[in-house]
Amino acid sequence: MNAVMSAVLVLIALLGAPLFVVILAASMLGFMSADIDLMVITIEIYRLVEAPLLLALPLFTFAGYVLAESRLSFRLVRITQVFLGWLPGGLAVVAFVTCAFFTAFTGASGVTIVAVGALLFPALVQSGYKERFSLGLVTTSGSLGLLLAPSLPLILYGVIVQQMNLPNPFSIQELFIAGILPALLMIVLLTGYAIWSHRGIKIERGTYTRADAVDAIKSARWEIPLPFIILGGIYSGYFAVSEAAAVTAFYVLLVEVVIHREVKYGELPRIVRESMIMVGGILLILGVSLAFTNFLIDAEVPQLLFEWIQTYVDSKITFLILLNIILLMLGAILDIFSALVIMIPLIVPIALRFGVDPIHLGIIFLANMQIGYFTPPIGMNLFIASYRFKRSITELYRATLPFMFVLIIALMIITYVPAVSLIFLDRD
Repeated sequence: MNAVMSAVLVLIALLGAPLFVVILAASMLGFMSADIDLMVITIEIYRLVEAPLLLALPLFTFAGYVLAESRLSFRLVRITQVFLGWLPGGLAVVAFVTCAFFTAFTGASGVTIVAVGALLFPALVQSGYKERFSLGLVTTSGSLGLLLAPSLPLILYGVIVQQMNLPNPFSIQELFIAGILPALLMIVLLTGYAIWSHRGIKIERGTYTRADAVDAIKSARWEIPLPFIILGGIYSGYFAVSEAAAVTAFYVLLVEVVIHREVKYGELPRIVRESMIMVGGILLILGVSLAFTNFLIDAEVPQLLFEWIQTYVDSKITFLILLNIILLMLGAILDIFSALVIMIPLIVPIALRFGVDPIHLGIIFLANMQIGYFTPPIGMNLFIASYRFKRSITELYRATLPFMFVLIIALMIITYVPAVSLIFLDRD
């Protein structure tokens, strides 16, 4: 009977059933086969609802949707161009930094390509950068901010792992700190590639003038304090993450709706509805996946998987190589939230047995997912950029491959030099 039900489950998954339905059905099948009351699923979902950190998800998501509806992208491009455009690499540096911060705060890689990339692509070409390079840059930069606070995937990883009651727990603040240097490493390596690939070609640089700087600061004077208030409060311990999310949502509403008036009051119900639909989908998948995680732990699946892997993999280095290969492939075929809720319960116990710190593992996971967004053949950013810039998907493949190789170098450093993620943390 179980074999028949399992076959039916695989069939409905292949036919395109919603992910939460597949996971919930798998959980129910597993508990029924183990003769465990299905009430345990409800208990697991309720346990998730009780997590104080979960408040941060809807609040940060709502704030991100409001920022994406405003003209923040214009002000962000302008201020970074004034202060960074004169550097070697000029506008490429501006693009990397702007996209990273925009994605971190809005939580949407696709929105970054549409909003910021549309501004930067013609500017990059006009400044002397090759068209294919510029196309690859704006496509790959859309996911650069996933490692920077208050990125939703970072928070979600923390929520999932904290529900697993690990022997060496961590806080979301530690996870935010761990993502800073890896994100900077990626930006630096990409900037180096931009300078090297255009050696001998005259590239226009921006010019810094005091008048332009004052004007840019004045136009963005209300958004500039946001990262300092939020991140400063989190890193100093003054704010809990959920409190920081509430402050962010209030401040963004005040600035974009009341002060700038770029988001109309009449648009707020639509923004709330769209943002909460996204949050609802994430929470539904997360709730049923935690129930499935409970079954996997009871059935000792991670231990059995670890023993099977040990027959082929006998070292931490080899395990990390295999992990990166698997995650790069998953990143190209799954959205980041689905990948998190499906894979984290399986790989965290195995990684711990190989001696990988859970914070380091989270940074490795998200760095892989970041690259997966534009990994051929079906990385999501490739199709968004193809639609936005009206270019063939094969042209996007060619444009993004050099950037993918650069980021894979960064990924190798992040993976095999744990200090890049953990240097500012006291982890035993």
